[in-house]
Amino acid sequence: MTTKTNMIYLGADHRGFQLKGKIKAYLGEQGLEYQDFGNDHLDEEDDYPDFAKEVAMRVMGEIREMRENRGIVICGSGVGVSITANKVPGIRCGLGFNMDQVKQAREHDDINCLALPADFIGEEEALDIVDVFLKTPFDNQEKHRRRIEKIE
Repeated sequence: MTTKTNMIYLGADHRGFQLKGKIKAYLGEQGLEYQDFGNDHLDEEDDYPDFAKEVAMRVMGEIREMRENRGIVICGSGVGVSITANKVPGIRCGLGFNMDQVKQAREHDDINCLALPADFIGEEEALDIVDVFLKTPFDNQEKHRRRIEKIE
C-alpha cells in the first residue's frame, strides 16, 4: 500500500491568524504543500469550530484515499480547536506545547492533527513543533497500535 504526497491542512481563528501566516510561510519555504481553510482574513468575531471542523474533515477524507495528510489547527489556548477536531471520527488531535511532547504524541499516539495554543507559545517554538509533528513517524509498536484501536 503506497501513500501519496502529504498535504497539510490549516485552520485558525482570529487568535491564531498571525501564527498561521508564519506557519504557511515556513511550509512554503520547506516546499511542502498546504491548503488554508480559514480564516482568510483577520475577523475578531470568527469562531474556531468552523475552521477546526473543516480541517479535520479534510484530513479524514484524505486518509480514506490512502494519503498521509495532516492537519494543523490554531486558536488562543489550542483546546477549543483540539476538542472540535477530535469530534471527527478517526482524528487524533493533540495539543502541542513543546517539541518533546509532540514527538511522543506522533510516536505513541500517531496524532494526525496538531492543535497549537497561539497565546502560549512563541513563533519559533511553534515552527519547531510543526517541524517535529511533520517529520516524526509513528513507531508502530504493538502496544501503541493496541491503544489506538481502543480509542477508535
